[in-house]
Amino acid sequence: MLEEINQAEREALEALEAVGSNDELQAWRSLHLGKKSQLKQQLKNLGRLSPEERPVVGKRTHEIRQRLEASLDARRDELEAARIEASLAAEALDVTMPGRPVRRGRLHVSTRTLRRIYAIWAEMGFQVYRSRDVESDEYNFQLLNFPRHHPAREMQDTFHTTTDDVLLRTHTSPGQIRVMRENAFDADGTPRADPDPIRVILPGMCYRYEQITARSEIQFNQVEGLAVGRRIRMSDLKGTLTDFARRMFGQDTRTRFRCSHFPFTEPSAEMDIECFLCGGEGCRVCKHAGWLEILGCGMVHPVVLANGGYDPTVYSGFAFGMGPERIAMLRHGIEDIRQFWANDLRFLEQF
Repeated sequence: MLEEINQAEREALEALEAVGSNDELQAWRSLHLGKKSQLKQQLKNLGRLSPEERPVVGKRTHEIRQRLEASLDARRDELEAARIEASLAAEALDVTMPGRPVRRGRLHVSTRTLRRIYAIWAEMGFQVYRSRDVESDEYNFQLLNFPRHHPAREMQDTFHTTTDDVLLRTHTSPGQIRVMRENAFDADGTPRADPDPIRVILPGMCYRYEQITARSEIQFNQVEGLAVGRRIRMSDLKGTLTDFARRMFGQDTRTRFRCSHFPFTEPSAEMDIECFLCGGEGCRVCKHAGWLEILGCGMVHPVVLANGGYDPTVYSGFAFGMGPERIAMLRHGIEDIRQFWANDLRFLEQF
């Protein structure tokens, strides 16, 4: 019986050397170490042996089983190492080959326009002031000379919330009140005798409950501007905005101001620039008028100055509001404002 189990050991080890895959390894284990293996059958025959022979054969069988299991583990490790080596060889990188170019992202056309606007106003001495998107009815309308139920509120359809008098701002003008009050009052609410002058722009997103069309969106960027100080006049407003237009669109840009009405400015105006695509001769972009409207403006209304903490008998100021998307549409001949928010790569990759 000892000769038989020794022979079984030699055959098992020879077969193990020929195993070349995990499936073959599993089949080898079942054949030589499983329930129907020769070693298992020999153990069942131990009862036929004499008491003296039984421990000798049992011990030898146990030793063979341990050796076969150790050989099995070693062969499994060899196969795994061979697999890894083959995988590395097959997937080796040739570091001398040129790499694949990484496609770089680009700034959105609205962001590019906003950054250009920021840079121009920074050169002109204006600081950037950020105000909140969620506003109260008081700041968004009342303090800007829009009394409750005033018909001028119909100009701006509003997103209201479930909380009374809380809404999404319809314009960046509420920031005018906030920046004026920060300069006109101390932290404890005490009015300052001589508030600092103000020169800021207030960029941000605005929201209006309107039908989405090629010319209108429910959200859009806006850049508000505010200057408050002593002896500020309409001529300062016109000169400042004309200088901005020339820096934005070119030194030969012609401008004009048309009378308009906004509740928070008096007098109010809208500013046009000569169409830079047709040179004022008339084209599809300017609707053959030769002029393009780019912003609304005016002198800050005395009521708004007083609401901001500035004495309108001592201080004056001007304000303006422009839409970066509109300026981008004019500069690049974009005819549909919805393209700014559609995330269509065919559109975005042009800029």
